[in-house]
Amino acid sequence: MKIIIIYLCAWLSMLAVLWSFDLRGLLPSWFVQYRLAYLCFIIGSLGGTVYCLRAVYLNRCVKEDWNNNWTVWYLLRPLVSGLVGAIAYVFLKAGLLVLDAGSSDQSSSYGFLALSFIAGLNVDRFLVKLEDVAQVSWGVKPSRTSERSTNKREDDDETQNS
Repeated sequence: MKIIIIYLCAWLSMLAVLWSFDLRGLLPSWFVQYRLAYLCFIIGSLGGTVYCLRAVYLNRCVKEDWNNNWTVWYLLRPLVSGLVGAIAYVFLKAGLLVLDAGSSDQSSSYGFLALSFIAGLNVDRFLVKLEDVAQVSWGVKPSRTSERSTNKREDDDETQNS
């Protein structure tokens, strides 16, 4: 567990350094056109890392049910969250997800970053939402994993309403 905490703190440090490159204007000139996608990756990773840190203290301290079988999940989640944050950027840029039609460029950038954080924080549900968009837009059926996730949520909702 300590290794996981150190690893997640290292991710936070790396994300801070990567973000500081942008804040200090150290990105190469050819990369500036990809700045928002870069930040979406960083913010998505931040969301995933926050989620992992929360999972550590919930599973270790609150539930007292730490399980080393989840180590791979803790190692991969920040990276996957960053990728999903970047994918959120692509879907927003393509117009398949819409923030606010009348927003300025500055507030639009914040919207991209906010959605990337949410996507990184909650990868599973965000991917289900993207599959919903794909089904409506192109008729692509949801993956089996997504169908199981949706069915589980419906079962959970029925249990809570009983």
